[in-house]
Amino acid sequence: MKTEKQPLLILTGPTAVGKTDLSIALAKRINGAVISADSMQVYRGMDIGSAKVMPEEMQGVDHYLIDVLDPEDEFHVVRFQEMAKAALKEIYAKGQIPIVAGGTGFYIQALLYDIDFTEQEEDTALREHYAQIAKEQGNEVLHEMLKKVDPASAAIIHANNVKRTIRALEYFEKTGEPISKHNEQERAKESPYDFRYFVLNDDRAHLYERIDRRVDLMLEHGLVEEVKRLRAKGYHKGMVSMQGLGYKEILSWLDGEISYEEAIYLLKRDTRHFAKRQLTWFRRERDVIWLNKPDYDYDDSKILEAILNEIKAGGWL
Repeated sequence: MKTEKQPLLILTGPTAVGKTDLSIALAKRINGAVISADSMQVYRGMDIGSAKVMPEEMQGVDHYLIDVLDPEDEFHVVRFQEMAKAALKEIYAKGQIPIVAGGTGFYIQALLYDIDFTEQEEDTALREHYAQIAKEQGNEVLHEMLKKVDPASAAIIHANNVKRTIRALEYFEKTGEPISKHNEQERAKESPYDFRYFVLNDDRAHLYERIDRRVDLMLEHGLVEEVKRLRAKGYHKGMVSMQGLGYKEILSWLDGEISYEEAIYLLKRDTRHFAKRQLTWFRRERDVIWLNKPDYDYDDSKILEAILNEIKAGGWL
């Protein structure tokens, strides 16, 4: 290596674009190990809806942050960062190159730039005050409060994400500074890694076809049965895990809130919207190398060679 920094590869992109197969092929060529940057594949028993890579598909490649939590466990960016750092330590100790593969851009950013999420001392009374406002007056009222003091945060935090809205309001109240400004300063930091950040992409129409086909395959492979099993164990929509795409829609149908046809329509539509948001995030990131599948005639071997050439140019291999 040309620098003292340790190598880190990122292979990301929108949902259903084909990251999993490519990450495994890449790991086999470079003595790599994969760290999952996915907010759902971390949960045991949530296999079909998360499009989880299964042991028989891993082809002997070590995978981290897959099947390590139960659905009732809380998983968020801070916990991801801690677990991913522990995985990096293990991978480097084995003399391997880590490949962070997955589509959760915020998790990737947190690891790549070692973002500091040190919180102010928790003000329980203040949090309860804001929670009461949301309960009595509605989430939108709370979100409007945030919009007045921190419009940048309000633009990226959904009104229904009461927890993050309260966190941003609390931060402003305690520091007098918008949390978006703090986050911007953290993002501007130099990465402690010698990294290559690849984003796999596809034409929108083709990607949306892949998304629709993937949903159909999930249903064929037993998504409904998987959600029924989880529901029977007491898992419900109030849990972060069960808010994942594929789970909340099927639960709404099982709970009699919507028809089966509407559940599938919403799942496909919301997955397409999710892919669009992912791409918006990746376009904002620095030092990204885009891999547009049509440019490589949809040939994964050509894409793999392009990645390897970039790595070789960096002096890693």
